[in-house]
Amino acid sequence: MMRMLQAGGIPLLTDNIRKADQDNPKGYYEYERVKNIEHDQAWLEQAVGKAVKMATALLKHLPPRYNYSIIIMRRKIQEILASQQHMLIRRGKPTDTISDERMARLSRKHLEQVKAWLGKQPNIRVVEANYNEILKDPGEQAKRVSQFFGDTLDVESMARVVDPALYRQRSRQPEIMV
Repeated sequence: MMRMLQAGGIPLLTDNIRKADQDNPKGYYEYERVKNIEHDQAWLEQAVGKAVKMATALLKHLPPRYNYSIIIMRRKIQEILASQQHMLIRRGKPTDTISDERMARLSRKHLEQVKAWLGKQPNIRVVEANYNEILKDPGEQAKRVSQFFGDTLDVESMARVVDPALYRQRSRQPEIMV
C-alpha cells in the first residue's frame, strides 16, 4: 500500500533504517520514530500531508490536534501467520511461542477494539483495503483508495506498482480476515 500511495502522488515519511531484505524485497517503508509515538510526537509535524506506516496498536496514541486518513490493511490471517513464521525462521527466532489459533483470536479481538476506538474519533477517517483483493484487481482497489482521498491520486500508476510476485504466502483456506 505504501508503494501504491507513493506512485499515486502522496509523499511518504520514511527513514529507510530498516532495509529491504528477503522478507520484503521492495523495502519496509517505515519511519522508526513511529514506534515511540506514545512518548515522541514531535515528528508528527513532518508527517502532515504524507503517508506514514503505523501498526494498529499505536493508533490510540495519535494526538487529537491533527486530522487523519487511515487505511487499514486486511489480509487472510493464515497468510499473515505463515509470513511471520517464515520471517522468524529466517532470523533464527522461535516460532512456537503462541499457537496460530490463539494468535488469530487475539488479532481479531485487537482489530475489533481498534475499529471501535476509531469509530469514536471525530478527527479520523478510515477505509479498509484488502491485500488479497488488491492482488486480484489492483486497478479497482487503487480507484477505491483514490476515492477515499477525493479522487486525487494517479490510479493507473498505483495499480502498476502492485507486484503479484511478492504474494508468496498463499492460503486456500476459507477467508478469515484480520
